[in-house]
Amino acid sequence: MTSEGLVLYKLMILYMLDRVDFPLTGSQISQFILDKGYTTYFNLQIALNELIENDFIKPTTERNHSLYEITDQGKEALELFEFKISDAIKMDILNYLKEQKIELRNESAISSDYYPSNNEYIAQCSIKERNQTLLEIKLTVPTQEQAIHICDSWKEKSEEIYQYLITQIWQVYPLPYFYGIIHQTSILLHNLFNIIQYLIPPLFCKC
Repeated sequence: MTSEGLVLYKLMILYMLDRVDFPLTGSQISQFILDKGYTTYFNLQIALNELIENDFIKPTTERNHSLYEITDQGKEALELFEFKISDAIKMDILNYLKEQKIELRNESAISSDYYPSNNEYIAQCSIKERNQTLLEIKLTVPTQEQAIHICDSWKEKSEEIYQYLITQIWQVYPLPYFYGIIHQTSILLHNLFNIIQYLIPPLFCKC
């Protein structure tokens, strides 16, 4: 791999991250770059690592995957060297993002993780939109297996739970006040069992 090639791959990653308003996972980035045949997985990892080392992108880890966001330094670098990306490559990137936007956004917006706490486990599940947390739920369970199952089920059940909570809060507060709560603050619920009992059993169901 030439140094010019490495520079191009790094600029392509920065360009992708700059054209979305949500983080991209490593698999989402590699899906485009590798499927299009631009480079190899090994070269892509070198490009990602150098971008991280130079603070051009910010990584975060959630369970078994990494999320990447462009930093202010990354935006500055892209602004200076974007001319090195051909119009054809830019069009490829924009088409990919346009075609996959809903799927890409959903994958990064719905997240879950768990961690041990006082001989128990806390499953932390959230929904984000444009880097704002719309909903965050923390459930304390006795076993790691239950925590893993909640996290695995969250992607499927998150919309149903979110809609249920909207309905319940809407009945208590007028609409303008409700939107202020949803869009300006995080909703942190530590003991959801008493609020959405009819939704919790499916989370633990292994059928």
